[in-house]
Amino acid sequence: MIYISAYGMVNALGNSLEQIAAQLQQGEAPGMQPRESWLLAGKRCWVGEVLGELPTIPTELAAHNTRNNQLLLAALAQIRPAVEAAVAQYGRDRVAVILGTSTSGVDEGDRQVSAGLSGYDYRMQELGDPSRFLAHYLQLDGPAYTLSTACSSSARAIISGERLIAAGLADVALVGGADSLSRMPINGFASLESLSEHHCAPFSRDRDGISIGEAAALLLLTREPQPLALLGVGESSDAWHMSAPHPEGVGAERAMTMALQQAGLAPEQVGYINLHGTATPLNDQVEAAVVQRLFGDRVPCSSTKHLTGHTLGAAGATEAALSLLLLDQHLPLPPQDFSRAERDTTLADCGLITAPVPLGRPVIASNSFAFGGNNTCLITGRVDG
Repeated sequence: MIYISAYGMVNALGNSLEQIAAQLQQGEAPGMQPRESWLLAGKRCWVGEVLGELPTIPTELAAHNTRNNQLLLAALAQIRPAVEAAVAQYGRDRVAVILGTSTSGVDEGDRQVSAGLSGYDYRMQELGDPSRFLAHYLQLDGPAYTLSTACSSSARAIISGERLIAAGLADVALVGGADSLSRMPINGFASLESLSEHHCAPFSRDRDGISIGEAAALLLLTREPQPLALLGVGESSDAWHMSAPHPEGVGAERAMTMALQQAGLAPEQVGYINLHGTATPLNDQVEAAVVQRLFGDRVPCSSTKHLTGHTLGAAGATEAALSLLLLDQHLPLPPQDFSRAERDTTLADCGLITAPVPLGRPVIASNSFAFGGNNTCLITGRVDG
């Protein structure tokens, strides 16, 4: 079994675990706001911003000076002592860095083209930059690479870290991901007619698309027994369509089934499902049907994307970290918010909760699906009794 010795994150809910826990219970995200600066022609959309000051990139690493990497440093600061303890115990060549992103420094590249950016370096926008930066920042010599599979990127980074440890190629893996707000993906989703003009409303009757957010989340994986564990992982690629999910959710179901099998769990042993729940018409319809087939309506579930925005490549790690926060601090489960929009009663009944409830069993499944039929499911849990 692979354990989780530390985790940290920043997103629209807050810049620390304490802030995020408080806002999660209130059901409000300070960083979720309407903005007119991201869409072309001055159109307005809702985005999830990380508010407040972020750490600065050291001068000697100026070639990596992107907001993406600043977000990573903010998440790293929360778990730095655990990372340094792991390095001291195992050595710099036995700590892997596996991250996921879909934007990297694309925003800096955009600003360089638009108006010129002081200190711009092409390496900023390379998709491999986040892991390269973090490995250099921490002076690590173990495996370091970045995955970019759209919205499943950081979930796949977690899966990859687990497998590196299981294969004996690393003793510890620093895994997760980051994505910062950028005009390219925001306008890209708008061109696909998948971006909502309003605050996204997963599983609502009038849902019309996503609200994009920015975030970073890092998890430290280890073989050493800890209270929190990565119980099972699942992944699939049904390659049904470039941007639409399989209409029957074949790949999504395969990923969830694989995670349950690896964890050795029956569906009814899961205490909560953090749904992918993007608020696009097709995703919510397909995911509700798949969850209903596998779990019925007995397992509480909800999407948290109305609180963070869809953080794209960072979504898998962000929602895994939120799951760990629920487990670690015994928080009530976050309900689906239908205060702004009416629930879609035509969707399969999949156990959506509309009020905070306690976690009945300390096991949480978290789904992340991506373009091209790229599907993941992570199951985490408390193993300390």
